[in-house]
Amino acid sequence: MKIPLPIRGINKGVASADTPVEYSEYMENVRPRDIMEGKLRIGSRPGLIKFNETEIGNEFQPVVAMCQVSVVDNLQG
Repeated sequence: MKIPLPIRGINKGVASADTPVEYSEYMENVRPRDIMEGKLRIGSRPGLIKFNETEIGNEFQPVVAMCQVSVVDNLQG
């Protein structure tokens, strides 16, 4: 029995029975492409590293908002 890989990501816009073949209803900390070998298979999301050792903000100038940006390579068949 072949089970299709959810290489297109998450789709929560339809009922469970209507989820398209290459999508998943739930995925966490995974990528469709293995980053170690570049193969099209479910791989772990890479860990996070510190960008800067300098502490930002203090009691007089606290950090009040942050934004996270992720870049994902396009899958080219």
